[in-house]
Amino acid sequence: MKRTATAQWRGDLKSGAGTISTASGVLSNTNYSFHTRFEDGKGTNPEELLAAAHAGCFTMAVSAQLAGAGLTAEKLETTCTISLEKGADGFGIAESHLDLKAKIPGASQAAFDTAVQAAKTGCPVSKLYKANITLTAVLES
Repeated sequence: MKRTATAQWRGDLKSGAGTISTASGVLSNTNYSFHTRFEDGKGTNPEELLAAAHAGCFTMAVSAQLAGAGLTAEKLETTCTISLEKGADGFGIAESHLDLKAKIPGASQAAFDTAVQAAKTGCPVSKLYKANITLTAVLES
């Protein structure tokens, strides 16, 4: 299985701009620029897209882990925060933080923790990152 996206860019780093499109059409000529990445410009940026990918992948992985334990979530909501930091060798993604809020009828804390940790290390996007991946997870009653 392969998925594709296309990025186009015109101009220099600070005054240039580009668009990102996905084969599915969910993103179609979506604007991105220096201003959307490092300031508060309108459009998206690579870190926001990585955060969306990690949140989505992890949440699906939690659902799969729960199913393996005979549990079904009423609700899983994950927020992912990607930290882009400047180091000695330039910018890099330093961390991907996952914040999960879950409502799972009949789940024990132990079963929840097992599913969450397996999803954290097992989701394909987690495997992609070389950055530290941190997580907070709350099982609501």
